[in-house]
Amino acid sequence: MLETRNLDKRFGAVHVTRDVSIKLERGERRVILGPNGAGKTTLFNQLVGELTPDKGSVHLAGVDVTDLPVAKRTRQGLSRSYQKNTLFDGLTVAENLGLAAAIHTSNATRIWSDSLARPEVQEIVQDVANQVQVLPYLQARVSEISYGVRRQLEVGVALATRPKVLLMDEPTSGVGPEMAKGFHRLLNDLPRDLTVLIIEHDMDLAFDVADTITVLNYGEVVFDGQPEAARGSKLLKEIYLGSWEDA
Repeated sequence: MLETRNLDKRFGAVHVTRDVSIKLERGERRVILGPNGAGKTTLFNQLVGELTPDKGSVHLAGVDVTDLPVAKRTRQGLSRSYQKNTLFDGLTVAENLGLAAAIHTSNATRIWSDSLARPEVQEIVQDVANQVQVLPYLQARVSEISYGVRRQLEVGVALATRPKVLLMDEPTSGVGPEMAKGFHRLLNDLPRDLTVLIIEHDMDLAFDVADTITVLNYGEVVFDGQPEAARGSKLLKEIYLGSWEDA
């Protein structure tokens, strides 16, 4: 469903991703681990089209999308939630979801109220709001909701585009233990035909939701396998896990 072939990216003398090749099957949940500076976010930026690789290619459902801009990749089924808030603070939760849904249904117009009032858009808004547990906040402005609810809404906005592949950049960043547990449930409850690729530092979440774990170090894939193998890998403990021990 999503494949990279030999992705390379440099910033001057810094080699950020080195010959990265990964392949996700439909419905796969894959977590990308790695220390700070390993190239994880740069890889994501190449996948969604925010950065153009110096070499290599990105394929979505068998189609080469390397040269497509972000918007066209989104329309073809690739969506992303960000580590940092990218929501419209002055709009309501429903309006944020509705704008994403309107783009998916090709109903986005200059008159937002017309787009958001369409039945197919409203259906997506209600469905996604229920999925990410923000139904009670639909009429609240984003500026009025808590950080944790914003994180849930970020995922909801990505889901409202009805993606084939969802990329999530540290979805539990900055949230407390209870909210992190909620994200565990949210991720486990996503449709199984949705392919999910996650950057995460939360080890509990990574091993709970992942079918496959990929580890980057200095821009290279140094491990690619099942969570059980990752738990027992001395290499991973040396380069990433530090003093972490098997639970």
